[in-house]
Amino acid sequence: MTTILVADDHGFIRAGVAAVLRDSRFKVVAATASGEETLDAIATHDPEIVVLDINMPGMNGVQVLETLRARGDRRRVVLLTAELTDRNLLAVMRAGVEGIVSKDGAGDELIDVLAKVEEGERAISADLLQRALDLSLHPEGTGPLDRLNPRERRIARLVARGMRNRDIGAELNIGEGTVKVYLHAMYQKLGIDNRTELALMAVNDMAD
Repeated sequence: MTTILVADDHGFIRAGVAAVLRDSRFKVVAATASGEETLDAIATHDPEIVVLDINMPGMNGVQVLETLRARGDRRRVVLLTAELTDRNLLAVMRAGVEGIVSKDGAGDELIDVLAKVEEGERAISADLLQRALDLSLHPEGTGPLDRLNPRERRIARLVARGMRNRDIGAELNIGEGTVKVYLHAMYQKLGIDNRTELALMAVNDMAD
């Protein structure tokens, strides 16, 4: 049996992970609800793999991972997350996270990811790896669009070129509805109301 520690501040998530693993070769030996508690439990139970939630009270999952690595602890860590910001993605990649599982698909993916990580593989989706590469090659600056990720900045620049949602979707190989979802999120991030304001910000960003 491979021993697992599950760290998440929501009891139903901890219980859900334990239920998913109940009939597998992975055994949950400890469950914790905060970063500090997690570090103490790792010292006490010495699990082979740690499943970490990003958002926990006190120290979050990123800080726990960074603390482990700073201590020279190279045990395998799998991140369990509902949403991963650009900053957190880069931080966990730099700290050497071995696996990332979305909470949306945790039931289907978790055992597969744990199995790969147990064998010494890195279980991180191609999309996340590409996103991390894009961020490392083109880090956010201090321009008008610095709150946007690389895909969103590209959409903003296509808007600035006067392209319609349908054409933007064709350019990026995504649906027109997906473009609308991106735009709505971008407006919220930037505190604006429409594509005209977005186009102006994109023009200013390209001029910097």
